[in-house]
Amino acid sequence: MTDSMSLIAIIENPQLLLTTKENLMHGSADLETTIPVALVHELQKIIGTDGVLTAHSDRMVYECDGFTIDKSCPDVVVFPTTTKQIAAVIKACNRYEVPFLPRGAGTSLAGGTLPVGGGVMLVLTRMKEIEEINLRDRYAVVQPGVVNIRLTQALAGTGYHYAPDPSSQGACTIGGNVATNSGGPHTLKYGVTVNHVLGVEAVSSEGEIFRVGGPHADPAGLDIAGVMVGSEGTLAVVTRVWVRLTRNPEGVRTMLGVFDSVDDATNAISAIIGAGIIPAALEMVDHDIMVALEEAFQFGFPLDAEAILIIEVDGIEAGLDAQRDQIIDICQSVGAREVRQAENEQHRQQLWKARKQAFGAIGRLASSLVTQDGVVPRTQIPQMYKKIMEIGKKYDIQIVNVFHAGDGNIHPVMLFDERDPSQTERVLQAGGEILQACLDAGGSVTGEHGIGVEKVQFMKKMFSEDDLDVMSALRTAFNPDNRLSPDKMLPTSCACGFERKAPSKMVAM
Repeated sequence: MTDSMSLIAIIENPQLLLTTKENLMHGSADLETTIPVALVHELQKIIGTDGVLTAHSDRMVYECDGFTIDKSCPDVVVFPTTTKQIAAVIKACNRYEVPFLPRGAGTSLAGGTLPVGGGVMLVLTRMKEIEEINLRDRYAVVQPGVVNIRLTQALAGTGYHYAPDPSSQGACTIGGNVATNSGGPHTLKYGVTVNHVLGVEAVSSEGEIFRVGGPHADPAGLDIAGVMVGSEGTLAVVTRVWVRLTRNPEGVRTMLGVFDSVDDATNAISAIIGAGIIPAALEMVDHDIMVALEEAFQFGFPLDAEAILIIEVDGIEAGLDAQRDQIIDICQSVGAREVRQAENEQHRQQLWKARKQAFGAIGRLASSLVTQDGVVPRTQIPQMYKKIMEIGKKYDIQIVNVFHAGDGNIHPVMLFDERDPSQTERVLQAGGEILQACLDAGGSVTGEHGIGVEKVQFMKKMFSEDDLDVMSALRTAFNPDNRLSPDKMLPTSCACGFERKAPSKMVAM
């Protein structure tokens, strides 16, 4: 907006736009928004001036999440610290018919926290208290801004842990995990977030506080808490979570399989699962990511190898050595160069640190990246890897791979320079083909990162019109005005006639 256009707008709508004087008073001289002045003042009264961002330079930090291709700047950013504040903010937004959405740490990789059409963004990172740990009944109560790994750290020495462990667990929040139904390396054995959520407190799209589920497992009636998990903030704003605690295993065996070809590594994955073994984790990292990790952290990886597998089995001590030996035999039978076992807990933690640092290390390879998140049947992983590399060659895009291989969750990472529009377009085309290939293989376009705005177009390929109508009806019941996290997850034709204000550039093939 030019200065002259801003002046005209202020003159014509003095009751709606912040004046230059008011902007300066609030430290936001560069504010360019049509958010009503009265709403901004209400938000400042509810949250406090130190918890409301209006300056454009401040708000730009929140214009995207881990999916950086689509961007949209929120008009106001607020940092609530209580459920009552969130309820008050939502009621204020509704009075002025302004859209709003929640956000955690912003580690979403599908545009799930993109403020489509602007509006008010509620960043929940200041709600970071672990309110209760009940070891007798095996649950904890946490606020949505609790960083995932901090709960397990708080449980150190108790014999329990919080099982969902996304690769970004050092940064992502449990509220965000609930929104996208996050998984992680140990999903194969322990399940995804929904398997560990007992209940939630939330604020409705109308600003009413409610609770579904609670500390007791398997409550009677419909599993509304389960419906909240994976809804990507489109049904309500989750403000408190009751999570299940998992007893630490009696024993664990962690191995590193080294392979001279990715084909051998992917064949090992299929063979392990085909033998009826259910590892706690089964992860694959390819050569280029190994190089980046080694340059960054010096883990001691064999840089002449093409792929490694991190394999872990756990449970009661009896039988673990036999499982380990069987896995080693399988890996060697399909061409593993060697299979190393972690010598101690420190060595085990080092291996998992390497896996969890993979995405950070990729930053050494390119200035921009897009991480895809698809699922294929585990037996299709070898064929899927070949398809991914063919697509990369077709579009002249470097693709590196890290897989939650045990549950068929693939994460091909496309490297490019976002400043080059031609590269961005090729990445989007390649990403679309990869996701279509997942569907063709009988899989899904998301395993743990959600739909967001990136993959909305694929929903019609995954679900029938009847399925989408049911989903739309459910969303409408919770979010009748589509004001809460608008234009996410569901395609336009099944979104009560609302048109997308900032459609994703992702192409459905």
